[in-house]
Amino acid sequence: MKAVKRKIFIFAITVLVIAAITFLAVVFQPWRNNGVMGTGSILSAGAAHSVFILDDGSIRVIGDENFRQEGIDRWYNVVQVSAGSAHTIGLLRNGRVVATGDNFYGQCDVDEWRDITAVAAGSYFTIGLKKDGTVVSTGDNYFNQLDVDTWENIKYIAAGTINAAGVSKDGKVFVSGDNSRNQFMAEKFNEITVVAVGANHILALKEDGSVVGAGDNSYNQLDTHGWTDVVYITAGVGQSLGLKRDGTVVSAGDNYNGQIDVDEWNNVISISAGCGYTVGVLSDGTALLAGSAEGISSVIDTIHTIIPNR
Repeated sequence: MKAVKRKIFIFAITVLVIAAITFLAVVFQPWRNNGVMGTGSILSAGAAHSVFILDDGSIRVIGDENFRQEGIDRWYNVVQVSAGSAHTIGLLRNGRVVATGDNFYGQCDVDEWRDITAVAAGSYFTIGLKKDGTVVSTGDNYFNQLDVDTWENIKYIAAGTINAAGVSKDGKVFVSGDNSRNQFMAEKFNEITVVAVGANHILALKEDGSVVGAGDNSYNQLDTHGWTDVVYITAGVGQSLGLKRDGTVVSAGDNYNGQIDVDEWNNVISISAGCGYTVGVLSDGTALLAGSAEGISSVIDTIHTIIPNR
């Protein structure tokens, strides 16, 4: 009888442990940023401002104050942030979205969005990935960058100056917006896990850790052919960067402002490229800056972010 009770007890404990693990996996899944180390969740570089999720869970914006990011100090339970030219988007744990900053084109009109799993702020527009794999959008549509209504089975999204891009669950790329620099050539890529959108170029991370690109190559920002073992990518106005599995960073493109001087970076867990600068986060949560930007250079040393669930 005791043996039977003991087996029942062990079985019950096992069930509880499995349930607890499953619960935690669900709760913290947003930090994983669609399976990519949580890399793109905790920081985002915009045109002239950057936003971070700090170690106490609060949100910090540094940089250009021409369009004040009002009310951001009242944001709670934020699991992802994304910065546009002058607006900031936050994804809440419950799948709703908050926004602040410039709203001239309606890029902050996200109050009615529900069941969102990822957000991406372009220059003057915003897109959101829903649980069902479809994509919603708002803001400026001059270049048809909001033409995402037909996208389906999407697992990852990104937005840049005048383009938006998404990756489907079968590794294909979708692009909307301008095609004057052949950005839509990215739709020929396959076996893709992550995309990044710059001013006029698009990067795509392949399953094997290599990186391909399409669009403008005026600054050699598409020269990523030798990159290997990359786990995350980011694209700025004229620069491209890749975070490698060993915590180092590779780069290509415009360096007029020192924005790709990242050769000495080590133990990096997150990167984001802006306009003339790049920010990163180390494994201990401290922030890094390559290049310079008004209102960012002087305070970057005060940033200490939360460490995402990897």
